[in-house]
Amino acid sequence: MRQARSTGSLAALQGENRILKARLAKLTSEVVRNDSILQKSQERELELLRAGSLADLLKILVRDLKSSYQLEAVVLALCDPQHEIRHLLCGDPIVEEHRREIQFVDRLQMLPPHAAGLERPWLGRYREEEHAVLFPGVKGLRSVALIPVRHNEAIEGVLMFGSADAARFGEDLATDFLTHLGLVSAVCVENGVNRARLLRSGFTDFLTNFYNRRYLQARLREELARAQRLGHTLALLMIDIDHFKQINDRFGHLAGDTVLREIAGRISAQMRTSDTGALFGGDEFAMLLHEGNVIDAERVAARVLQAVRARPIVLAADVEEVVGLSIGVAAAAPTPQSRDHQGLGERLIAAADAALYRAKHLGRNQVAVAETTVR
Repeated sequence: MRQARSTGSLAALQGENRILKARLAKLTSEVVRNDSILQKSQERELELLRAGSLADLLKILVRDLKSSYQLEAVVLALCDPQHEIRHLLCGDPIVEEHRREIQFVDRLQMLPPHAAGLERPWLGRYREEEHAVLFPGVKGLRSVALIPVRHNEAIEGVLMFGSADAARFGEDLATDFLTHLGLVSAVCVENGVNRARLLRSGFTDFLTNFYNRRYLQARLREELARAQRLGHTLALLMIDIDHFKQINDRFGHLAGDTVLREIAGRISAQMRTSDTGALFGGDEFAMLLHEGNVIDAERVAARVLQAVRARPIVLAADVEEVVGLSIGVAAAAPTPQSRDHQGLGERLIAAADAALYRAKHLGRNQVAVAETTVR
């Protein structure tokens, strides 16, 4: 009897021991997993802090995090009510490459309700009716993590992780490291925006808020390299204000400044977000058309001319002036063998400039097109 009890007690102790060992193994596994997550998080945070530009930072957030955490999808949505961030990133190939992963909204309320008002990370099961709009084109997701990106209310957004593993983002998972990642991301985005603003100020004309000649020439080299890589053409408009000196002589330089600002605004209204406008000289503007050909560029030039001629510019209380433009159009088609993009850019500017002077010679207030494509 006593032996039977001893045997039963031993079996019970062995059973408890097995349960305790299983719990210990589970806890050990969780510790190892958390240490791995923490190490990866620290490595990613260092990468974010070291990002050289705003575009590089966004690439790390959507591409490198996806690879590092072995996720099926990472999407970043940023609130950009004045379209400033979009403008700072305008035409950047990194942003274009990740159009689905980098989203901009005028208000966070444009996102689904449970993503717009986050105070802390939300983890849970993927629900098609709620989450499909957050992960466009992504199939097979089973769990998601929605992480608020916020710092002093200056930057607001949501970083969204999607996994095919239903248990990856369970409601019981600790969210401290995700909260920290969201805060670090917000600080880095804010710093990246500020750096981009500072950089842009060195490339911007203070009067018209258009880019300056230095920026246009740098941008032209980048776009020519991209056009060569993708087999596209690139178009350039050179735009000169007709009789601008007479306006300055008759009405003064303040009136001339008014004309420059107004024409810059009307040109800008005809530009796509991917196009680049610049004040090339004293009264000469340039417009670089991303993936544009001569036909497209001639149509844009006609719209610009019409927009400027459509109504007079108010120079003073009782003074209005209808202003005309002379516009030259040229296009470049880099060959696969092209290596001197700076030289090709200079030839494109020269071709558009020659067309511009032909428009002036033919009577001004019109568009002239270069006869051949620059190669």
